[in-house]
Amino acid sequence: CCFPVFTLYNSDCRSVTSSVQKRGAGAACLGSVNLKGRSCLTLKDFSSDEIKKLLWVSGDLKHRIKHEKQYLPLLQGKSIAMIFEKRSTRTRMSTETGFTLLGGHPCFLTSQDIHLGVNESCTDTARVLSGLCDVVLARVNSHSMLEELDREASIPIINGLSDLYHPIQILADFLTLQEHYGSLNGLTVSWIGDGNNVLHSFMMTAAKLGVHLKAATPKGYEPDKSVTEEAHRLAKQHGTQFILTSDPMEAARDSNVLVTDTWVSMGQEEEKKKRLKDFHGYQISMQTGSVAKSDWTFLHCLPRKMEEVDDQVFYSSRSLVFSEAENRKWTIMGLIVSLLTDYTPRIPMLKF
Repeated sequence: CCFPVFTLYNSDCRSVTSSVQKRGAGAACLGSVNLKGRSCLTLKDFSSDEIKKLLWVSGDLKHRIKHEKQYLPLLQGKSIAMIFEKRSTRTRMSTETGFTLLGGHPCFLTSQDIHLGVNESCTDTARVLSGLCDVVLARVNSHSMLEELDREASIPIINGLSDLYHPIQILADFLTLQEHYGSLNGLTVSWIGDGNNVLHSFMMTAAKLGVHLKAATPKGYEPDKSVTEEAHRLAKQHGTQFILTSDPMEAARDSNVLVTDTWVSMGQEEEKKKRLKDFHGYQISMQTGSVAKSDWTFLHCLPRKMEEVDDQVFYSSRSLVFSEAENRKWTIMGLIVSLLTDYTPRIPMLKF
C-alpha cells in the first residue's frame, strides 16, 4: 500500500501551493489540533482542520494496523458503552471490532438492557456511565437525547446515528473518497434521495473540505431548514457550491460522486408505499451517471434496496460501497483514539 500524498498549508493553516521545501508545514498545523476530551454529536461542531485531523488519524491507523500488521493497544484498559436504540450491522461491528483491536473493551447495550429516560432518567444514566466507562457511543431515535447525555456526562459522547445527523458515516465516506481520488478539494458530491440525517452530515462537512455539494430530493423531502441555512453559510465561507434541486439529473450533472441512502428509514415503515411513489425517478443507474464526470463513483451507506440503485451501478467498478463500509471501522477507531488520547499520526499527512 502506498503512503498517502502530502498537502501543505501556510502560517494560517490555509491551503497553499505544494512545494518540497514547505512539506510538513501542513502536518505541523494539523499536528497541533487536539481533540482529547471532546464529544462528537455533529461535525457542525468541528472545524476544517479538526475534520482533516480525524481523517489523518484514521488513515494512519488503517495503514499501521492493516498494512503494516502492527499491534497498537492505544485503548488498553479503556471501555466503551454502546447504546443502541436502533439496530445496525456496520455501526456495531465497526465499533466493537475496532475498539477491541486497539486493546479496549466494548459493552453493547440494547433497549432491553438500558431504557434511556424510562426506567432511569437520561441524566442519571449519563452520570452512571461516566463512572463506569471512558466513552459512550449512542445510536438513538432523537438527537435531543444525545444532547442531554452530553450535558450530563463527564466523558465523551459519540453520535452513532440520530434523527438529525450521522457524523461517523460521513467520516468513512470522505476517507473512502480521499483514498480513491487522492485528494478531496474541488470534488463535487451529488446526493440523490431523501433529505435525511446522512445528507445533513454531508451538508455540515463538505464545504470544510473544499467539496462542492449538490442535493436532489423530492418535494416535501427537503433537508432541515436550519441545517440548510448553515450549509449555505459554510459554502459561502469556504468558497464552495451548495445546490438544492428536485431534479436528480440536474444534481448528477458534472459530478464526481453519486450518493444515495435508504428511502425508508427505520421507524418509517408505515410510509413505505407513499415514499416509493414519491421517490419514483430517483433510482441511480448508469443513465444517471451518463451526465456525471467520466471518473464518477458511487457511495451508499447500506443496507441498500434495489429501488435506490440498480445492480449495474451497485456492483460495478464505480461502486466504492464495500470500501466505504470497511472504512467505518478505521474512522470510528480514528475518532475514538482522537477523543481519548494524544495520539500523533506516523504516516505523512493525507492530501486534502
